[in-house]
Amino acid sequence: MNVCFESASVKENSADVIAVFVHRDKATFSREVQGFARRMAARISAAEIGDFKGKEGESCIVYAQRGARTRRYVLVGLGERKKLSLERYRRAAATAAKRARSLKAKTLAIYVPGIARPFGQTVHALTEGALLSLYKFDKYVSKNDDDPAKVESISIVTEGRAKLIEGKTAVDKARIVSESTALARDLGNAPGNEIFPQTLAEAARQSAERSGYRATILDEQEISDLAMGGVLGVSRGSAHPPRFIILEYGPKSKRPIVLVGKGVTFDSGGISIKPSAGMAEMKMDMSGAAAVIGTFEAVARLKLPVHIVGLIPAVENLPSGNAIRPGDILRHYNGKTSEVDNTDAEGRLILADALGYAGTFKPQAVIDLATLTGAVVVALGHYATGMMGNDSALMEKLKIAGEATYERVWQLPLFDEYENQIRSDIADVKNTGGRWAGCITGGLFLRKFIGNYKWVHLDIAGTAILEENGDYTFKGASGVGVRLLTELLTRWK
Repeated sequence: MNVCFESASVKENSADVIAVFVHRDKATFSREVQGFARRMAARISAAEIGDFKGKEGESCIVYAQRGARTRRYVLVGLGERKKLSLERYRRAAATAAKRARSLKAKTLAIYVPGIARPFGQTVHALTEGALLSLYKFDKYVSKNDDDPAKVESISIVTEGRAKLIEGKTAVDKARIVSESTALARDLGNAPGNEIFPQTLAEAARQSAERSGYRATILDEQEISDLAMGGVLGVSRGSAHPPRFIILEYGPKSKRPIVLVGKGVTFDSGGISIKPSAGMAEMKMDMSGAAAVIGTFEAVARLKLPVHIVGLIPAVENLPSGNAIRPGDILRHYNGKTSEVDNTDAEGRLILADALGYAGTFKPQAVIDLATLTGAVVVALGHYATGMMGNDSALMEKLKIAGEATYERVWQLPLFDEYENQIRSDIADVKNTGGRWAGCITGGLFLRKFIGNYKWVHLDIAGTAILEENGDYTFKGASGVGVRLLTELLTRWK
C-alpha cells in the first residue's frame, strides 16, 4: 500500500474519502464541525450529523455539495480533548481507514488535527493506526469479483508546509514498523503446514536478504554439536527436524542486545497432548520468533545505530514413538539438567538452550519473548504482556516503550519462594510447578539458564494470540513485540 505525507487544503484534496477529526467537548464540537464546513465551502446540517457527538470510536459520513473535488468526508470522534493520547489518534485513524474501506474508496486522506502535539509522534500514530487496521490474512481465501475494493493509497495531510520534513520522516518510519508488524502477523497466522522449522528459517533468511541483516541457520547436526538438549528433545516427536536461527544486525564493535524468540511452529502438547478445542491456535506458538524476525526487519530498514543479535530455537512439538515423555531428563547447552514433568511445557525447554547460548555474545542485555503460559492470560488477559527479569532499569525502559506503542507490559515478581514449586528430586530443575503462579514459575525456570547478564522475560501468550478483533488488531496473530522492541531500540543509549 502507498502511504505518504503531504500538504493540501481540505477543499483542494481530491482523495476518494477525506477524514477529519473532531472532539467531544461541548465547547468545541460545534465550532470544529462548522470550521470544517467552511474549509470545504459547504453546509453541514444537524440532520446530516445525526447522533454523532465526537465520542471516541464514533464516525459520521458527510456528502459534499456538487462541484467539490471530494464527494465523501468522514468525521471521526477523538473524545474529550483532555484525554487525548497517541493511542486515541491510532484508534481514530483505524476508524477512518475502515470506514473508507467500507465505502470502497481507493484513496484516503487523513488530516492531522491542528492541535496535535508532539507532531511527529502524532503523525506516526495516525499512520500506524490506518495501516494496521487494514491488515488481512487472506492468501488462502478465493477471490470473487464482488469482493470489496481495497484502499490502495493513504495520505497523512496538513494544511501548512512548516512541518513537511518532520511529517514525511514520521510516515516513513511508521510505514516500516507497520509492514514489519504485518510480517510477524503473517508468520503467526500461517498454518502449520506452511510454517515449520525449515520454512520459518527460510522466512528469516529472506527477510535478512531484503532488509540488510545477517542470518545463519543451524541444522539438527549443528544443534547436536552444541549439546542443545532442550531443542533436540522437544523436536524428537516431529518429522520436521529443528533449526536454530541466528540473526545479527549492526557493528560488532558494540556489545549486542540479544533478542530470543520462542519458535514452536506448532504445539500439540506432545505426549501431554492438549484438548482438541482451540488447538488450531497453536500454529501461533511461534509468535515470539515472529516478533524477533519482524523487529530485525524494522531495525535494519530504519538503520538504527544498534548492534542486535536474534536467537530463535525452531521446533514442532508433536506426539510420536520418538517423542519425549514425562519423567525424561534433558541436558541443556549450559550443562544443567531439567526433568520433563509435562511435555506441554516445551517452550521453556528450548529457550533454556537459547538463553544459555546468548551468554557467548557477552550481551548488554537479553530479552526473550514467548507464548509461554496460559497462566499469564488468566492473570492479565489480552491487554498486557507479563514481564519478569533481573534488571529494574531494563524493565523500566520496556515499560516506557510499551506505553508509547500501547504494547503494554506489566511486571510480575520472581520471588525465590516460588522456586520450591519447580524443585526436582532427580535433576537441577523441573519444567512445571503446578497450578499456582504458572507464569512466574515459568520465568523462574528460565532464570536458571541465563548467564551473567541483564535479562527480561516477556510472556506474550495473552497479547500475541487474540480471540477477537480490536481497533487495529484482529482475531489471530497480533504481531505484538515488533513495535515494542523497535521503540525500545530507537530510544536505546
